Amino acid sequence: MEQILVIDDDKELCELLADFLEPEGFAVETVHEPFGGLRRALSGEHRLVILDVMLPGMTGFELLKSLRKSSQVPVLMLTARGEEIDRILGLEMGADDYLAKPFNPRELSARIHAIQRRTLQNDGNSSARLSRIGLDDIELDLGARSVTQNGDLVKMTAVEFSLLYELVRNVGRVMTREELTRTVLHRELEVFDRSIDVHISSLRKKLGHQVKGRERIKTLRSVGYLYTLSSG
Repeated sequence: MEQILVIDDDKELCELLADFLEPEGFAVETVHEPFGGLRRALSGEHRLVILDVMLPGMTGFELLKSLRKSSQVPVLMLTARGEEIDRILGLEMGADDYLAKPFNPRELSARIHAIQRRTLQNDGNSSARLSRIGLDDIELDLGARSVTQNGDLVKMTAVEFSLLYELVRNVGRVMTREELTRTVLHRELEVFDRSIDVHISSLRKKLGHQVKGRERIKTLRSVGYLYTLSSG
């Protein structure tokens, strides 16, 4: 059984999640305060962390920031419905996905399975026939799932690496937001869903907006994105 860690101070919700997820084959561990939750999240024993934004003593954002210093375990954040800023901030800080409260347990299950499929896909890349891709000033190592820029390691989340990989291997081709959401997040694009946009913004901050005098990742408004081709 795959281990899932739930960090939420709502004990009743945690019990409901455990009751729903355990029959689906997950072993659910719950922690109701952030400091113990962070310790358990750093243990490396879990395939996924479900993290609530509102926690006593330390916010979910603060916990995520501390976690991301040394762990890339997938994190699904639970946010208040209608608080778009919470969802954007969570993604910017390294969350893999988010779900607004209150939510349908089946939707939570669907998000977890989507993250699982992405993780399995990521693991499978280690045996990829082409182990490295170089473009402009960056190189992607598919086996290690790492990115270097001018020889220096660039720290990236699993989602950011997958998104960059899709853009680079389709260099010069426009990829729609629907296509990227389906390929990278393994789910369908939802109304007002800005997940891909936030991850694109993060890639631009980490790699730089410009490369060799041109825009690195170009936005085609209302369509999608493309990694631009060098004119030389």
